[in-house]
Amino acid sequence: MTTAHVTCPLCEATCGLDVTFDEKQLISRITGDKEDVFSGGYICPKGASLGALHADPDRLTKPLVKRDGQFVEVGWDEAFAEIDARLTPIIEQHGRDAVAVYAGNPSVHNIAQTLYGRVFYKALGTKNFYSATSVDQLPKHMSSGFLFGDPLAIPVPDVDRTQYLLILGANPLVSNGSLMTAPDMRGRLKAIRKRGGKIVVIDPRRTRTADAADEHHPIVPGTDALLLFAMVNTVFGEELVKLGHLAEHLVGVDEVRELAAPFTPEAVAPKVGIAADEIRRMTRELAAAESAAVYGRIGTTTQSFGTVASWLVDVLNALTGNLDRAGGAMFPFPAAGRPVGSAKKRQFRVGRYHSRVRGYPEVYGEIPAATLADEIETPGEGQVRALVTVCGNPALSTPNSGRLEGALAQLEFVVSLDVYLNETSRHADVILPGPSPLARPHFDLAFYQLSVRNVVNWTPPTFETDVPGEWETLLRLTSIVTGQGPNPDIAALDDFVAATVAKSQGVDPALVAGRTGPARLVDLMLRGGPYDLTLADLEAAPHGIDLGPLTPRIPDVLSTESGKVELAPAAITADVPRLLAELDVTRDGLLMIGRRHVSSNNSWMHNVEALVRGGNRCTVQVHPDDATRLGLTDGGLALVNSRAGKIEVPVEVTDEIRPGVVSIPHGWGHDLDGTRTRVATAHAGVNSNIVADETLLDALSGNAVFNGIPVEVAPA
Repeated sequence: MTTAHVTCPLCEATCGLDVTFDEKQLISRITGDKEDVFSGGYICPKGASLGALHADPDRLTKPLVKRDGQFVEVGWDEAFAEIDARLTPIIEQHGRDAVAVYAGNPSVHNIAQTLYGRVFYKALGTKNFYSATSVDQLPKHMSSGFLFGDPLAIPVPDVDRTQYLLILGANPLVSNGSLMTAPDMRGRLKAIRKRGGKIVVIDPRRTRTADAADEHHPIVPGTDALLLFAMVNTVFGEELVKLGHLAEHLVGVDEVRELAAPFTPEAVAPKVGIAADEIRRMTRELAAAESAAVYGRIGTTTQSFGTVASWLVDVLNALTGNLDRAGGAMFPFPAAGRPVGSAKKRQFRVGRYHSRVRGYPEVYGEIPAATLADEIETPGEGQVRALVTVCGNPALSTPNSGRLEGALAQLEFVVSLDVYLNETSRHADVILPGPSPLARPHFDLAFYQLSVRNVVNWTPPTFETDVPGEWETLLRLTSIVTGQGPNPDIAALDDFVAATVAKSQGVDPALVAGRTGPARLVDLMLRGGPYDLTLADLEAAPHGIDLGPLTPRIPDVLSTESGKVELAPAAITADVPRLLAELDVTRDGLLMIGRRHVSSNNSWMHNVEALVRGGNRCTVQVHPDDATRLGLTDGGLALVNSRAGKIEVPVEVTDEIRPGVVSIPHGWGHDLDGTRTRVATAHAGVNSNIVADETLLDALSGNAVFNGIPVEVAPA
């Protein structure tokens, strides 16, 4: 038996695993790597299921091409010839914007797709780029871009040293972090309380994280920006501002003071559902804490004021002196890639172009996924006629997904890079699979930029495979869209990419001679990074390298034009009057929110038996008072209806949910014809995004609204 040390590629926590297998690549055991410098042996159900994912008989290993409506296995050359024959004429006749790209969540967990996807997207040159970012976190990138100059400069809570943690719209015990790379969040939260600290959770549901906290306040969905502004108002009104070391690096404090004036706790309390006295007390405790961090996640980003809420999280951290200090909200310093803030000083911009149909501005290089159906369905110059999906399942994961389902069927050509024939790839004309996670290298380029501790690890492939790496697939696609045909010299293209990366990093490419693909690019980025590391150093340290706790990085991290934290950027504060108007609006009816399970990560892990066994998790949670009023019974069926659509879903009556709110998990609905996911189909659940309204967006970023969707609920 052999044991390999592997970094789990299935969520943001980057846990170390010990994978034990025999000479036939049969995995007998997966446990947490107790020597891993970051996770120290922690493992969750997803990591433990990695072997089942590797051995899943439904996982594709050969390309599929649709012939007469049926998928047939073909060779790789035939698959790429088909793409060249059908995609190239669309580009030639209708232009590059006629081809859209949708990149899904799994692509950021795959180093080959992270690095070589950029090459392909740039070569394709379409403005129609969509991703899971705009159904998840785009407001945080936008607010960070305007505050700090870089959309990747996202402060994360220094959870290992903080004395007060305020969590809004996040459930890190289930998500394992999310824009906060931190394995064993239960242990980390317990440590806060053990050292005398305090944890406060703001969430419409009493989540697992709320159960582990000192306090839980069930807020009205979608009102986090109002609550945060009331706290900012209290900080100013009670003279709790203490900028400390930040004073010389901030501009816009007086503007924020003026903007916050109308948002008194008394004015806000009826809207958020939290008493004014409680808002003041929370604010005083936050400001008085020895160290504190405010952390907002998906509940704060997937709402109609997502960018304003994301901005106010960091405004509150800054005003209380907790931005960029130990125990506060800090900027990680990753070993590879461009460390945030190292870019040239410039004004962060959005709206360099707009979506054709609904006129949404570009943000961080993409168009809101909520308008993809518009671009497919609406005739005229620039109409999307072809689609490339990269490890994405927008047929389930985007708002009003029933409409997008119909739009996908209208496309002239679809290519899917995916290991499953799922709800989206069933619409493809060509499906290009990639290797198992255990048969490819792994490096968390993105998540080390969000880590609560500076660490670095490299995982070489555990198993050999005859499935080409995604980097080779993406280079062949690059060759096609640049007119070089489907059979390029892969080595020559890879040399060109490596030379480009070497130049950007200021590194001699000869130093990494002998390496190819992602390994070569990672080696170049490590050599160009701040720690004097090479890939050989990581290969000699299979349990990772600890680079130390987070350290203060202001002003070096800033890349704003002024070189300071722009606390009141006009592009964000322009939306404050719309928020102020909410104080005079009365809204009735039920609001729908999502929820998550520790064994699930969107739609892409539901074909693993160990992760879906047990009771039905796809229920609509309803408070007992609402159930009585509406005539709903526990275990019965409810009809959930919105402007976008309607679904039938089993009822779960629970006092964990706030009255007036219902909750349905995201990522289910595996009951569509034409898929090959037997386990997922047997545990189909219901697609909550059928009732998610694609017209409800964060006004600034265009991020989809999944938190606070107006719905009607009745017995089915």
